[in-house]
Amino acid sequence: MRAALVANREDVDPGLVGRALRRHGYTFTEFLREDHEGWLPVEDFNLVLALGSNWSTYWDHVAGPVRAEQELLREAMRRNIPVLGICFGAQQVAAVLGGEITKAQSPEIGWCQVFATSEAGPTAPSALTSGPWMQWHYDRFSVPSGATVLADSPIGPQAMVVGRTLAVQFHPEATETIVSHWSSGTGAEELDATGISKVALLSETRSQVEGAEIRCNELVDWFISTIAQGHMGSPTV
Repeated sequence: MRAALVANREDVDPGLVGRALRRHGYTFTEFLREDHEGWLPVEDFNLVLALGSNWSTYWDHVAGPVRAEQELLREAMRRNIPVLGICFGAQQVAAVLGGEITKAQSPEIGWCQVFATSEAGPTAPSALTSGPWMQWHYDRFSVPSGATVLADSPIGPQAMVVGRTLAVQFHPEATETIVSHWSSGTGAEELDATGISKVALLSETRSQVEGAEIRCNELVDWFISTIAQGHMGSPTV
């Protein structure tokens, strides 16, 4: 089965989510945001995985690739192709469905707990809220009409489902290698600006990643069996 992997050129590693999807038989074709003019038709794929980004959806200088990704996600959802959106990818899903993307009251960086909502009921897997997830974002999304919010945090929505699409604000894919990459260059400057120690963040990542991988596997298994295969109605996009 073929999965379209939407990502920025410098951040294309699907990490733990990639490992879990490969165990389900998926292979990846990269859809680099910077090269959106050459993307293949989405109808040739069985799943779309939209990763995070250091962009904001409302930045004028990346409006072209942002719109291209939104059109790809809109077409995937129209065709009932399962979508898993992560962080920026989740915000893009929300924007396609009519949600609003705005600057959060404060950034959410590090290993943070998310909490089940009253809407989740028995629908959400226990793995979603049984431990902390890696976060690194400055924006939040509002919940579009028709979506079910499964988890949130003091910053905003953290997981929602609509049709065959799951959107999560946190980073279930995060490995020690990925977090180390994010913490270099401008990422190191961001950590300094928010008073977060890079050494402490990487140390916590090493202690958290084993449990996170177990929960990521459970989350992806649930997504494939319950959302990707279980919901056949497409959202209105």
